[in-house]
Amino acid sequence: MTALSVLDLIPVRSDQTTGDAVAASLALARAAERLGYTRYWMAEHHNMPSVASTSPATLIAHFAAGTSRIRLGSGGVMLPNHAALTVAEQFALLEAMHPGRIDLGLGRAPGSDPVTAYMLRGQRSTTDTDPAASFPTDVETVAALLGSDRPADRPFGDEQPGVGLNVGGRSYELQATPRSSSAPELWLLGSSDYSAALAAKLGTAYVFANHFGQPGIDRALAIYRDDFQPSEALATPKTLLTVNISVAATAEEARRRALPQLIAMARLRTGGVLGPQLTVEEAEATALSPMEEQSVLEQERHWLIGTADEVEARIRPLTERHGVDEVMVSPVAGSLATDGPRETPARVEALELLATRFPELSSALQPA
Repeated sequence: MTALSVLDLIPVRSDQTTGDAVAASLALARAAERLGYTRYWMAEHHNMPSVASTSPATLIAHFAAGTSRIRLGSGGVMLPNHAALTVAEQFALLEAMHPGRIDLGLGRAPGSDPVTAYMLRGQRSTTDTDPAASFPTDVETVAALLGSDRPADRPFGDEQPGVGLNVGGRSYELQATPRSSSAPELWLLGSSDYSAALAAKLGTAYVFANHFGQPGIDRALAIYRDDFQPSEALATPKTLLTVNISVAATAEEARRRALPQLIAMARLRTGGVLGPQLTVEEAEATALSPMEEQSVLEQERHWLIGTADEVEARIRPLTERHGVDEVMVSPVAGSLATDGPRETPARVEALELLATRFPELSSALQPA
């Protein structure tokens, strides 16, 4: 049994406004819910002309109001960009409005370039005091404020989550929200030994960001599982990995649809000029430098591109090899010039085709 979920960066095409891109992604989230996918996460990226997911909490609120069952979450909130209390307050409200449906994935990367990170952090230098240095403490603070470290079998009662602070020699109780009845599920995200070790130490669920194409997944998962310390909220390790997918009726069409995002990532990695995501036709007409062509080929080997049978044949062994509880797919298929600006047919079709090979998704829709 393989649980599947969805990761979305809210891509903005050359024919879309930000509002169009969000509307298209909401339609994708509704399709994921209809098909039985477990959760739908939005990433945090800044100052990128092809990515609209600057504020996961805002998007989660909108998407949760537009769906009814699927879990919504951040993949992730880049905690060094924010005050721990701010994140806790946002996700406490989200959980209060949509109890049992909210995930909080936390990462320590900036999600942008150094100048944008400097502005996000209140124009504080990232060299004098590295905000990521306080990441472990900040994660613990967020968990305590939310009650995400509370045992799953212990209901919320009169004793509310909070953090005791010593201010001027006096004790001060800090809470994220006046009276919570449940807490978001907490995950740590990363693609390094650092994040795996921290998730193990804190006893949180762990996501390996495999869609970046970074090596080291076996080592990171081994560190997490071997060093895992049970917490009040999580007794045993819980893992998820991400993959980029493009699924179509033929492998050739799947590759064609993946080309816009392949080019965007090639330009990002080779220092090229970034812009809105190209349509499929624009991508096919784009001349690439030798470095960009090499990057496209390298990524294409790592991404799961092909028919539903071909992609399933790579997902299931991936799940078994790494023993993960869940696979989160990022549907990277681009759109045709004739597609409406508020729709993303190729990404919806990718989820639909993949779902036909995973009957366990439909079983998740059945009442217990």
